[in-house]
Amino acid sequence: CTATSGASSTAATAAAPTQSKTLTVLTHDSFALSDDVIAGFKKSSGYDVTFVAPGDAGTLVNQLVLTKDSPLGDVVFGIDNTFAGRAISAGIVSPYASPSLPASAAELAPDASHSLTPIDFGYVCLNADKRYFTAHDLALPATLDDLTKPEYAGLLVVPNPASSSPGLAFLAATVGAKGDPGYLDYWTALKANGLKVVKGWTEAYTVEFSGSSGKGSRPLVLSYNTSPAYEVGKDGTAPTVALTSTCFRQVEYAAVIRGAQNEVGATKFIDFLLSDAVQAEIPEQMYMYPVSPTAKLPQAWTTFAPTV
Repeated sequence: CTATSGASSTAATAAAPTQSKTLTVLTHDSFALSDDVIAGFKKSSGYDVTFVAPGDAGTLVNQLVLTKDSPLGDVVFGIDNTFAGRAISAGIVSPYASPSLPASAAELAPDASHSLTPIDFGYVCLNADKRYFTAHDLALPATLDDLTKPEYAGLLVVPNPASSSPGLAFLAATVGAKGDPGYLDYWTALKANGLKVVKGWTEAYTVEFSGSSGKGSRPLVLSYNTSPAYEVGKDGTAPTVALTSTCFRQVEYAAVIRGAQNEVGATKFIDFLLSDAVQAEIPEQMYMYPVSPTAKLPQAWTTFAPTV
């Protein structure tokens, strides 16, 4: 009886979630929340919180897979639906069913395992610099097929699907539109028409794009349907526009990293991401739609960020 009790006690101890005074949060490099909101979590949790951003979502997942036996942190935010299958199959995340997840957001989960918790979603779409097309008396491309036409040669820049979640989302959109192996012929045609591929969204949008703050020469870029809402000038108009016929829905998740030193803290951080304070900030800070149905959206989104 004593031996059995001892074995049961050992099993219960082994199953207990890990805890630590520190919490390491891995994110993609577009993660952003206000200092006040993050400070509120640090104060309420009592943890010494460190944020690590190794790159875009693709880089983030690659790093988690490569360091599976020696995890880089406790909790991750930024794995999206294009990389979700790889994250789950690689066994780099642990199940957690957050009581804070709205019932309406359950359908955004990739499966029923609770391995990945939906935090926000958005629409990856091509964006166009309207001023360029007006100046060159050129119609905006209306379809994916238009991008392969001679009049749009050398105008498009996209992030690399191998390292960028928006890039992979665009690849998925072309697979959905052209099928397999038809999408390969489509990408061959894009390349022949002067497509430029760069490492990530930041380089594509802020360096290569001719619109927004970009100083580049390319008036077509892969971004989000919400991006034009953040380009509205003092005249009340946006110099860019999302081409909604090219969109792909992206969902971003948070998860407990398997082997985390602070599993308790990881679950608290996921609940924090679903809190009213964070969900209210997501549109302004990360340009995505919060999963909370009660979070207020910026007024400009009604005009410049139509849902797809």
